[in-house]
Amino acid sequence: MPTTPPPSPITLPDTFLWGTSTSAHQIEGNNTNSDWWRLERSAAGLIQEPSGDAADSYHRWPEDMDLLADLGFTDYRFSIEWARIEPAPGEYSRAALAHYRRMVEGALERGLRPMVTLHHFTLPHWFAERGGWRAPDAVDLFARYAQACAPVLTSGVRHVCTINEPNMVAVMVAAMDAVQDGEAFPHTGLPLPDEKTSHTLIAAHRAATAAVKKIDGDILTGWTVANQAYLAEPGAQETADAYRHPREDLFLEAARHDDWIGVQAYTSTRIGPEGPLPVPDGAERTLTGWEFRPEALGIALRHTAEVVGPTVQMIVTENGIATDDDSRRTAYLAGALGALAAAIDDGLNIGGYLHWSLLDNYEWGSYRPTFGLIAVDKDTFTRTPKPSAAALGAIGRTRLLPAAP
Repeated sequence: MPTTPPPSPITLPDTFLWGTSTSAHQIEGNNTNSDWWRLERSAAGLIQEPSGDAADSYHRWPEDMDLLADLGFTDYRFSIEWARIEPAPGEYSRAALAHYRRMVEGALERGLRPMVTLHHFTLPHWFAERGGWRAPDAVDLFARYAQACAPVLTSGVRHVCTINEPNMVAVMVAAMDAVQDGEAFPHTGLPLPDEKTSHTLIAAHRAATAAVKKIDGDILTGWTVANQAYLAEPGAQETADAYRHPREDLFLEAARHDDWIGVQAYTSTRIGPEGPLPVPDGAERTLTGWEFRPEALGIALRHTAEVVGPTVQMIVTENGIATDDDSRRTAYLAGALGALAAAIDDGLNIGGYLHWSLLDNYEWGSYRPTFGLIAVDKDTFTRTPKPSAAALGAIGRTRLLPAAP
């Protein structure tokens, strides 16, 4: 019998972003003016291990970018650290601004298009002490910081992310309240986000967007949302919708007038009539304890498209797996990229894919979950690309995305 030829790969346009993502606190090291640095050393003992030197990327960023470019990637999303730029209220470090500007220029020199994130979870300690996102002037202070970043963003930066995963920021605020009140985290699912923080973050995003547009009206602005890829069990759609809205859709709806929306997906969450369901017995789990669900990316892309509409471009700004077995990362990527290809085939407005993460790094309390395409020796900081790095980078070099199976 004649065999059916395999489907042809998708040719990605040159404008399609193909790269990796990192965050400052997780890779730079010694972010001593941030709220997380203080939390890591607090008497409460909430954090398993401190970030310390992290991957020393504050000094080794040229090496990291060299590896990224040599592997074939064309884009790099990294964050700049508010606590370094504004270590005290209204006092801006010219040295820190110059450092991040050198990173922008270094990326461009290597053929990497930089996407700059203004806020990736960490805050200046002084801002946190004033009440953080609950402070009455939080929106104005964040907009002021965004405007102060003009020397970094002034030329060569096409994409700016204002706030990374605001839904998780609001969840963390609520979770910290629960800890202080002696309450336990839910066994499954996410805590209900703090409502005031949620709305403050939306206002801060809009204010920062306006500030960035004043710097350069051609910069494309957006923010990223942590997608849980919710799947309703039979008879549980109403429960799923009610559960999802404050944790995800509220923040997606706020992006309907943005230039782009960042889709960040790792696993999927099933919802039953009573709420989130646990991971099934026997299911494969990653080092974070999440279920191995590469198809979650397709679920997240399709749901995000339903909420934001067809005119807002989606960019996958984080997707990956925490594993010490790179063959499982390769398998995960095959499934996730198949879902990406299927979404593109179906006409969804998708403008890029940025893997999490470039490096094995500090995962908010522990170095054990390894998401990186590149391993980092904790003692020598030697970088060693994994086989998955070459495979993913080759797609950037050829601009050919394997077709959906």
